[in-house]
Amino acid sequence: MPKAFTPKVVTANALLEGDVIYLGADDTWVRDLADAEIITDEAIAQMRLLDAQSRASEAVGVYLADMAPTDSGPEPTHFREAFRATGPSNYSHGKQERA
Repeated sequence: MPKAFTPKVVTANALLEGDVIYLGADDTWVRDLADAEIITDEAIAQMRLLDAQSRASEAVGVYLADMAPTDSGPEPTHFREAFRATGPSNYSHGKQERA
């Protein structure tokens, strides 16, 4: 039996800066996970993924990441995505500097 679909976001890395980015509901790339579109329908998730993968001049490594919907936006369900959402780990800059 296939695994049940769980909510997801489309994520990638910005082509020029390398930052972790997420696809927003308005079809723009956003850098804050709270602004990402959470997708609860498997067919829509696949369409959004294919569209994002076709934007090779903007993003690389596009994939769907599992998330849990919350009142404050998507929350990662896996350590990898929680780690990616905090920004670079080698020193404080970018997202870590603002925290």
